[in-house]
Amino acid sequence: MLQKIPIQKIETELTERKKVSLKILRIDLVHPEISGNKWFKMKYNLAYIKQHTLSGLLTFGGAYSNHIAATAYAGKLYHINTIGIIRGEEVSNPTLTRAKELGMQLHFVSRSLFREKDKLNLYLQKKFNLQELHVIPEGGSNLLGVKGCEEIAAYIPASATHVCCACGTGSTVAGILKGCGGKQKVIGISSLKALGYFEKMLVQYGIDEILKERIFFSYDYHFGGYAKLPKPLYLFAKEFSENYSVPLDYVYTSKMLYGVMDLIGKDYFPPASEIVAVHTGGLQGNIGFEHRIASEFK
Repeated sequence: MLQKIPIQKIETELTERKKVSLKILRIDLVHPEISGNKWFKMKYNLAYIKQHTLSGLLTFGGAYSNHIAATAYAGKLYHINTIGIIRGEEVSNPTLTRAKELGMQLHFVSRSLFREKDKLNLYLQKKFNLQELHVIPEGGSNLLGVKGCEEIAAYIPASATHVCCACGTGSTVAGILKGCGGKQKVIGISSLKALGYFEKMLVQYGIDEILKERIFFSYDYHFGGYAKLPKPLYLFAKEFSENYSVPLDYVYTSKMLYGVMDLIGKDYFPPASEIVAVHTGGLQGNIGFEHRIASEFK
């Protein structure tokens, strides 16, 4: 169990007018490099490697992947060999440079091969001895990752009525849902343009029919799809960060909080609701937007 995680109250004219309470659970602060939900997702995956005396781990991600960044650091910290399968043509950027410095072996594959999981698995079987490696899906989205994310619920105040979380693979929100055990209504805000995707993923993550009744997914705040950053979202994230001293990533938490504020305005939450929004970290990924921000948004 980690020490106490900060929980920050956000007071706005909107929350006051709608008579609701909004707090942010700052799990982005649990570790400077294994940030936010990655700390929880990695916990039992790392333990599995040690328990089974495997030679290392192999995982997947994009060029600015928070999961790749966190896995590389965790490997260095716990003396575990790490291999990153990176989507797309070979590039150099601060995320991947840092991963290499931490000892991660990087292997680039085409976007088409990365998408075709059966072909990718055959490629990996030829290139690596997978029996000696723990293979972790993109984003750390396996059952061990879900198990770790169940522990996030321990830091949510018992008085909370609603818990909100961004969704990329759905494993974090599935873990939170399990950990809450039905005591709070859980709202997953999709970062993907993928209507119905997360409802299907709940089955994969072992969510039973009773708990399914305690979660609602919104697909209204993806802003065009994964890693899309239109100007209104950028301006929202910038203003929120400046007003409340809460830095937001552009891929996940900014979309989630935009959605939460909009849902408050639309009376989704009844008066006297106590809403906890989970800040899942991922701020290092903002470097992938710096050039665009400098050229388009200034």
